[in-house]
Amino acid sequence: MPQTAYAEPSSRTQLQLPSAYADFVNPEWVRLLDLLGMNVRYRRCAGAELLAEDGRVFLDFLSGYCVHNTGHNHPAIVAALKDELDASGPAMLQSHVADAAGLLASELLRRSGPENTTQLRRSPEAHHLTKAFFCSSGSEGIESVIKFARARTRRNGIVYARGAFHGLTCGALSLMGGDFWREGFGPMLQETYEVPFNNTAALAQVLKQESIAAVVLEPVQGEAGIVVPEPEYLAQVQELCRKHGALFVLDEVQTGLGRTGRFLAAQHYGVSPDMVVLAKALSGGLVPVAAVLMTEEIYHAVYGSLRRAIIHTSTYSENGLAMRAGLATLDVLDREKLIERSDELGRSLRQRLTQALEPYSMVKEVRGLGLMNGIVFEPPQQLRMKLSFQAFKAIHPAMFGQMIVRRLFQDHRILSQICGNNFMVLKVAPPLVIEQQQLDTYVDSITSVVDALHSSAAFWSDALDLGRRAFRV
Repeated sequence: MPQTAYAEPSSRTQLQLPSAYADFVNPEWVRLLDLLGMNVRYRRCAGAELLAEDGRVFLDFLSGYCVHNTGHNHPAIVAALKDELDASGPAMLQSHVADAAGLLASELLRRSGPENTTQLRRSPEAHHLTKAFFCSSGSEGIESVIKFARARTRRNGIVYARGAFHGLTCGALSLMGGDFWREGFGPMLQETYEVPFNNTAALAQVLKQESIAAVVLEPVQGEAGIVVPEPEYLAQVQELCRKHGALFVLDEVQTGLGRTGRFLAAQHYGVSPDMVVLAKALSGGLVPVAAVLMTEEIYHAVYGSLRRAIIHTSTYSENGLAMRAGLATLDVLDREKLIERSDELGRSLRQRLTQALEPYSMVKEVRGLGLMNGIVFEPPQQLRMKLSFQAFKAIHPAMFGQMIVRRLFQDHRILSQICGNNFMVLKVAPPLVIEQQQLDTYVDSITSVVDALHSSAAFWSDALDLGRRAFRV
């Protein structure tokens, strides 16, 4: 049977594309990008560079919120996807054994073992990840965690940390405090409990109820402001979970796949979680894919009989393109030594940023692990800046941070963003393939922007003008 021939879109259709998005997808998003001066159409993306249609080249220091660890459109991953498509294999057959899923699971589990940790904490209670469930997103992975934890423990309660970001589906949203993300969506899951991050005393009090199925944490909190745990915190959480019969779950959606300088951020701290959620960078940023890694005991609690073999599934769970992309991504991480590179470049970058920004009073600190970093700002003490800063906050709490993002983008052609739950922290998360010269450009650029906010009245007046226009839009 001949394949259907599709006509190339006409120039008229192409010209209507921006309008079509505003008309039929999300007009408010278009208006926000227009307001920030960031509504740029990109023609080609490769490595850490984004080529716009007008010829400008931008550096990506956001990585799609830690999606593009291997850079944009890595040739080896693109080639693997082309080969998979050319093979015309059983991509979505559903009633077959997906061999590539087995290969990807084995590789993920091998890399996630406790033998790969920096500080081994070997004990009879060490839990080993032996099975993987594949799905399409980090949010879907968290939904799976909630079900699996309840199946294993026969308890309902889930504990999460203040400032967490686990996704925007209703179950994942139930594990996030604050009104912004929840407002207007009705009641969340019952029996969820918020505790402060880095505070084991508060956690111990909740776990004493003996009704908690799982404690779900990000090993490094991303949207809370790149919050790095105290050295013993995760190990202490693990110990409390074992003591009280709760599962210890790590959401490594942003931190996994080498972002922090280890395959898992957990491996910096020598812990062995009962479940790990991976997503974002797992397919090289090209195909939606996520994985929930779990212990044998959890697997058997969910799937432990022939009758329950398909009790929890996902339509695109093990599709051939996603699995092949995952395998190619792991190969790139290994072959180009990107995990080791993340660790080395991250240490150097934090040191250079700390030194360059130390003279400026509004910069509190630079923190992070690997190439997952944040520049932490604090309110000004000088009266001339304090009044403008308060005016910013009155317009919108994120206004100050977005002005830094806007200046980096417009003046220095650098794409970045502030943290979603902490508007005073600027993310510094380039692809792991970033070159030293590009890091040099970033250090010079952010130093220039920070200098302007401390010395130039134009920074503050431009921002206030932007705020006034926001109200008119």
